[in-house]
Order: sequence, then C-alpha cells, then structure tokens
Amino acid sequence: MKISNTPNTSSTITGFILLGFPCPREGQILLFLLFSVLYLLTLMSNGSIICAVYWDQRLHTPMYILLANFSFLEIWYVTSTVPNMLANFLSDTKVISFSGCFLQFYTFFSLGFTECFSLAVMAFDRYLAICQPLRYPSIMTGRLCTNLVVSCWILGFFWFLIPIIIISQMSFCGSRIIDHFLCDLGPLLALTCKKAPVVEHVFSTFSLLPLITLFLFIMGSYALVLRAVLKVPSAAGKRKAFSTCGSHLAVVSLFYGSVLVMYGSPTSKHEGGAQKIVTLFYSVVTPLLNPVIYSLRNKDMKNALQKLLGM
Repeated sequence: MKISNTPNTSSTITGFILLGFPCPREGQILLFLLFSVLYLLTLMSNGSIICAVYWDQRLHTPMYILLANFSFLEIWYVTSTVPNMLANFLSDTKVISFSGCFLQFYTFFSLGFTECFSLAVMAFDRYLAICQPLRYPSIMTGRLCTNLVVSCWILGFFWFLIPIIIISQMSFCGSRIIDHFLCDLGPLLALTCKKAPVVEHVFSTFSLLPLITLFLFIMGSYALVLRAVLKVPSAAGKRKAFSTCGSHLAVVSLFYGSVLVMYGSPTSKHEGGAQKIVTLFYSVVTPLLNPVIYSLRNKDMKNALQKLLGM
C-alpha cells in the first residue's frame, strides 16, 4: 500500500487523513459531545434488547433470538466507525494508518453485509411463522436458528474479502486526504493512481448483487406474509401480525433505502457532502432507531424491557 505525489514517484507514508466534518474547534467539540451521546444511547438501547431476550424466558424463541443477534450486530456495526470518528473530532492531525483504514473498511462493509443477511433470515422466520404456522416449530428449531445466525456472520465476512484484497494492493497518488469520516469505497477509489472503471464496476457488482437479491427476497417474503395476514379472520391476530412485520419492514426500509441510494450508482457520482450524510444515516442513525422501532411496536418486548428496567 503506497502513496505518491505523482504516478511515477512513490513513497511509503503512515496513512490517510480523514477530513470528517470540517469546522472550527468549538464545532468539533460540539460534534464530539453529540455523537458521544448518540453512541452511548445506541449501545444502551441495543444492549437492553439483548439483556431482555436473555433474561426473559418467554422471549427464548427464534424471532427474539434473531432480534437479539441483530442488536448485537448493530452494536459492532456502529462501533466500527463511531469511536474513530470521535477520536478524530479531538485530533489535530486526523491521521488513520493504512492498516487501520483498510481494517475499518473491511469491518464496516462486512458488518453491513452481515446485517443484510440477518434481515433476510428474520424475514424468512416471519414467513414461516405466519404462512406455515403448523410446521413452524418443526422447521425453525433451535439448531436451525443457530446455524442461520452463524451463516449470516460467515457470509458477511467472507463476501468482501476479494474486494478488500484488490484495493489494498493498489497504489495511491497525490493527496492522501479522504473527504469522509470513515474509509469508504468511493473516497478510496478516488485516490488511486490509475483510474480503473473495471475495478469500480467489480466493487459495484460485489455491493449490489447481495443487496438487490436479499432485498427482493425480503420483499417477496413479506408479500406472502401480507397475503396470509389478510386471510386471518381475527382482528386481534391481524393487528399482532401487522405490528411485528411492520416493525421489521420499517427497519428494512431505513437500512436498504439509504444503502441503495449510496451504492445503487457508481461511487464517483456522489458528492462528498451527500455521501457523508447518507452514510451517517445508515451507519449511525439507524442502529439507534432500530431498537426503538422494535420495542415500541412489540408488546412482549415492551413488557420484557419494563421488567428488566424495574418499571
């Protein structure tokens, strides 16, 4: 991994400079305090869901186990970016090493894809529970649930190995400044010595293929769920099914809506400011909103959280 002032002259350097959100020192401190609060709230809210599922025996079902796994994933997802962003707010140099940059890049994308696979598994679970209620206990066993969770993590972390190896072997020229708060795909490709549209299309394919495939699978699953729910004669049964699936769809919409906007077109098409805002939304805001959506729209989860908090 090298960077040079011109394509023909190279020299090894310590790393990149993450520009983040340029503003006066006072503004940097205010941003540090704001994102520190958001980060702590995210850890507390997702941690509360994990604890509620762990301590409440009534929640030891596949749906809530998958939800606890999703909250655990969200904690690591936000941790892959926010602590370094907080350190940069107080740093004068804002330097991130090559190894640190590519480690963050790989971890961030791998956790993102793990989230995509997890959302698909949660949609599959709801399909089985509502469309195949009699067969659900025999199909969605504890062993299958565990295997699905493990598979999500393995697939998520293996999917982006080839792209990260390719980009880590490329040379970088001119400015080492990344106009972002994290080591994202677009800003890194913009700093490469030789522009390679083919490489960019390879990255886009690796990003979009699972995103679109899993999104269609999720939408198909919930379409079948919706058709089954409309056939339920009980109004209470319809409300419960709509409440559970509605929260899932809200989370899917928040995550996939912002991610598809970000990676649904070539990375070079995005302006720096818009890129930061969209990335900030799906990497920081949605992990904070997801526990709120799940807990507010799920009676069992609200009761478990109230019991956990002694309310």
